[in-house]
Amino acid sequence: MPPDSRLDPEMLAFTAMMARRAESYPPQLLERPLDAARAVNDALNLTLFSDEPRMAESADKWVLARGRRLLCRLHRPSLEPALPVLIYLHGGGWVWNSVDTHDPLMRCYAQGAGCAVIGPDYALSPEAAFPQAIEEVAAVVRWVAAHGAEWGLDSGRMVLGGDSAGANLALGAALLLRQSDPGLRLRGLLLNYGVFDDRMQTPSYAEFAEGYGLTAERMRFYWNCYAPNPADRLSPYAAPIRADLRGLPPCRVTIAELDVLADENRDMTHALRAAGVAVEEETFPGTVHGFLRAREHVAAARRAIAAGAEWLKRTA
Repeated sequence: MPPDSRLDPEMLAFTAMMARRAESYPPQLLERPLDAARAVNDALNLTLFSDEPRMAESADKWVLARGRRLLCRLHRPSLEPALPVLIYLHGGGWVWNSVDTHDPLMRCYAQGAGCAVIGPDYALSPEAAFPQAIEEVAAVVRWVAAHGAEWGLDSGRMVLGGDSAGANLALGAALLLRQSDPGLRLRGLLLNYGVFDDRMQTPSYAEFAEGYGLTAERMRFYWNCYAPNPADRLSPYAAPIRADLRGLPPCRVTIAELDVLADENRDMTHALRAAGVAVEEETFPGTVHGFLRAREHVAAARRAIAAGAEWLKRTA
C-alpha cells in the first residue's frame, strides 16, 4: 500500500530503513518449523541493538518455572538495595524475539524509572502453546514476590508489563495471579500496544489489514500458533478483553495510531475504566506497531518510553 500521509516522517524513514536492511536477509516466511524465520527476525532486530544506557548491574539469572530453568535478564540502574522492579515481557506474536532483542528497551525503562527490570525468556509458540508462557510468567512473579530481596529488589513494589504479545501475557498473568494468589499485589501494569482480543473484528483491523508490518494475516498466524485450539481463545487469560477486570492495579496503555491493534487497545482501556481500574492512556500519532524499537530513530518512541518510565516512577 502507498505510504499513509498520517505517518510520522521519522517513522516512515525508519520503516524504509528496516525494509532496506531486510533485503539482506532471506524472506521471513510464516511456515513451520520456525527456526529459520526466527533467526532472520532476531538478526534484523539486533541491528538496532545499543549498549546504552549502561547499568550498574546486568546479569542473567535463573528461575524454576513449570519444570524448567527459565532465564531471566536482570538490569539494575544502581546497586541500591530494595529497588522497585518491572517484570517486562517482550513482544513478537508469542512466536519470536527474546530478552536480547528487547534488552535496550528494558535498560531504558530501568534508567528512566530508577527501577530494576527483569526480562523472562518465556517459552515460544507453537512449540509451547497456551498456557505455557503465561504460567511461566506467573511463576516468575511468584518467585520475585518470595525471593526478590536476593536480587536486591523490593518485591512489594512490583509492576508487570510488556509490548504486543508481551502485554497480553502481562495482563493475562495478572488475571491468573488475582485468582491463584490473592495475597500477591502488583503495583501496576505497563501495556504497550497489546494483543487483547482474538476476534480481529475492530475497525483498525479492517483499515490496517495489509499495512505496516503487522497485518491481519500475521495476527491470524500468531493466534493459530499460540492458541491453536479455538476453545482456548475463550479463556480470559488468552483474550483478556473477555475478562472480569475488577480489582486489577493501575494501568498505562500505549497505543500506536496506525496499528491493527489500535482499536482493541482502546476497547481494553474502556473496559478497564468501566471495571473501576485507574488507566493512563496515550496514543502516539503517526506511529506503527512495534515503534518502541525505533527509539534511536523516532522521537515519538523516545517520548513514549519516557512517559512510561515517568508512570513507573509514580506507580512502583
